[in-house]
Order: sequence, then C-alpha cells, then structure tokens
Amino acid sequence: MDDKTRIELEAAVYRRLVEHLRTRTDVQNIDLMNLAGFCRNCLSNWMKDAADAQSLPLTKDEAREIVYGEPYDQWRAKHQKEASSEQKAAFEKSSPKH
Repeated sequence: MDDKTRIELEAAVYRRLVEHLRTRTDVQNIDLMNLAGFCRNCLSNWMKDAADAQSLPLTKDEAREIVYGEPYDQWRAKHQKEASSEQKAAFEKSSPKH
C-alpha cells in the first residue's frame, strides 16, 4: 500500500471514529478515559498538536468543535453528566497513565 492510500484510509477511519463518538453521547469522556485512556478532548488536543506541528492556525476551541461537531460548551450542556464517585475513583487510579 502506498503512503497516499494509507493516509486516506487513516483519515477515513478517524472521521468514522469521530462520527461514532458524536452519536454516542451516552458515553461520557470519563468512561472513555477509564476504559481506553483517551477521550474526545484528547482527540481534539491531538488535532491541535498536529496543526501546531505544521504551523497551521487552530485554537483549542476550534479543535474541540471539529471533534464534538458543535461548540464544546454547548455539547457539555446537552450531554455531560456529573461523574459518579465510582467513575472518579477509577479515574484517579488510572490517571497517572494519562
């Protein structure tokens, strides 16, 4: 497989992952962090890092809007729930890995 094709496939996979996360608003970021070690915010941070590496202008808020499909504060108001004590404890246990 040539590099161009690989990059196109990787981009398609990324877009599908982001779309999947947009539809699974029931899955909280803390759940993703506890189970997978990354969340929607991580994806947006990685997007910003990639833009910065190429000296492209992209703010943190713009990167989050790319991942969330809407402004982050709007998404939070509609979908984010208070983390349970169990979720917080699991995060504290695993957070040094993040």
